[in-house]
Amino acid sequence: MPTDPFTLAVDCGGGGIKASVLDAAGTLHAPAVRVPTPYPLPPVRLVETIAELAAGLPRADRLTVGMPGMIRHGVVVSTPHYINRAGPRTPALPELVAAWAGCDVRALLEARLELPTLVLNDAQVHGAGVVSGTGVELVLTLGTGLGWALFDGGRLAPHLEMSHAPVTRATTYDSYIGQPERARLGDALWSRRVRRVVDGLRPVVAWDRLYLGGGNSRRVSAQVLDRLGDDVVVVPNAAGIVGGVRAWSLQAA
Repeated sequence: MPTDPFTLAVDCGGGGIKASVLDAAGTLHAPAVRVPTPYPLPPVRLVETIAELAAGLPRADRLTVGMPGMIRHGVVVSTPHYINRAGPRTPALPELVAAWAGCDVRALLEARLELPTLVLNDAQVHGAGVVSGTGVELVLTLGTGLGWALFDGGRLAPHLEMSHAPVTRATTYDSYIGQPERARLGDALWSRRVRRVVDGLRPVVAWDRLYLGGGNSRRVSAQVLDRLGDDVVVVPNAAGIVGGVRAWSLQAA
């Protein structure tokens, strides 16, 4: 691999898949391209979608993919949305649940694109694009659901699917502050829920810095942001692409 490799970074979400090629400094070498996430979405269709995006971009030396769910060493333990017939909040299909469970996405992508590949949870890639590398840093992405990534001294901690943890007896973080609830409640009431989540997690994690990212982070009201404290920072959603470069150097020891 070249000393200063170009990275094809792909951010896979529930509603869209974005990609670009970046140089070693994290500067876009081509404008980002986006397509709606196709459904139903078995692993092979995701791989082909990424290959089609790559075909329209400059040649890269390596590939970083961020996708929703529990990903370990490039293998899917579980994933939301992609197991569903037509995406978020539609019925899960048993054949898709079976196809994704234990799927080695990294191996599929390396075979198809012939590039060294890194596959992580999308919030982890997002975090790689914003963390300072000092102290304990938590990244929460607000989008279709809640994404979570924890860093200690710039090193990526093992992934926890906090989105599945209960807020109440019958409500998970995903259900509590995900996009459907934001659309139902409106930004003001939803922002108060975000504050409750942040306040509840603060004594659990004791972070030095919390980053709020994802497409809905810009929806958090100014009043709530003022009350969250100086240790909470809103970061641009573009970090999901930029983080594709730094993710290679922030792996857990």
